[in-house]
Order: sequence, then structure tokens, then C-alpha cells
Amino acid sequence: MDYKNLFHIAIQLISSPARAWEEIRLQEDPRGVFTAFVYPMIGLCGLSVFIGVLLDNGWGGPQSFQLAMTECCSVAVALFGGYFLAAWLLNGFCIRFLHRPGNLPLMWQFTGYSLVILFLLRIILGILADFQIIAFLLQFYTLFVVWEGSRVLLQMTDKIRFRFTMVATVSLLACPMLIEWLVNELTVVLN
Repeated sequence: MDYKNLFHIAIQLISSPARAWEEIRLQEDPRGVFTAFVYPMIGLCGLSVFIGVLLDNGWGGPQSFQLAMTECCSVAVALFGGYFLAAWLLNGFCIRFLHRPGNLPLMWQFTGYSLVILFLLRIILGILADFQIIAFLLQFYTLFVVWEGSRVLLQMTDKIRFRFTMVATVSLLACPMLIEWLVNELTVVLN
């Protein structure tokens, strides 16, 4: 895994989204987003949460390890499921309401890179959980990343771009939260 390239893409998407999306558009296989970006980021998020829970609850006893593993799995499942659910919903939205041809691999690529803010905030909040309010405000930067990506990668016209950006941002932020809530509720019920 090329973590140097991973963080280069992440920093570029934050600092200069238009230029980053241009580079992403030149990638030959849109499915490369899985191994190049999404799966490593989900892994780093899970690892961060695991370490953070162990630091908060101490290293002693099997219960702290069990709690850390439960939280780690909850975050990983939420991000993984939220990623695919958001991509599927956005592809359906484009087909049904924007009258564009469906292209699920392109939507996987767009969704994966658009989640960069959420991934980085999860990594930071995994260890520094006290920054919840700041992270809540910073996640809305996703709006700008999506705005630029819809123009460059998806090549949307200005006529439909605003509507797509709003729906995409809500989907990208809400889908992982919804799945994490469901996983946490199921964990309580099944325990």
C-alpha cells in the first residue's frame, strides 16, 4: 500500500479540490479507488478508533479490548456500508432525477474521494474525541469538495450541479451515520 500517495491525494483534495479532481479524472480504472483510497482510509479510521478507545479505557482486562474491537468494527462497517449506499443512491438520483446515464463505477470513484473529509475527521476523532464540535463544522467542507468534483469528474452542467451537490453532500454525511447508528443499536440488542 502506498500511504504516501494516499495522503498526497487526501491533502490535495482538501487544499486544491479542482486540481485533485483533474488528476483523479485521468485515472484509467475508476474501480482503483477501492484499493488506492477507500479501503486503506477505512482501515486507518478503524485503527484510530481502536487505539483511541484503548487509550480512554485503559489497556487492562478483556473488556477494554472487546469494547475497542466493537467500536472499531462499528466504524469500519459504517464507513464501508455508507460508502456503497451513498454511491448507489447518488447513481439512482442521477438516473431518475437528472436524466443522466447510470455509471456506478464512476459514482464509486466520485463517492470514495468525496468522503475524504469524513475519513480524515474519523481518524482524528478516533484518538482526540474532544473535538466533536469542530469536526461537526469541518465536515461541511465536503460541500466544496463535492461541488468541484461534480464539475470536473462527473462533468455536470451548472444547471443541475447545485441540486446534485446538495443531495450528494447530505448522502455522503448521512449514510455512514445512519449505518453506524443501526450497527450500534444491533450491538446493544444482541448483547
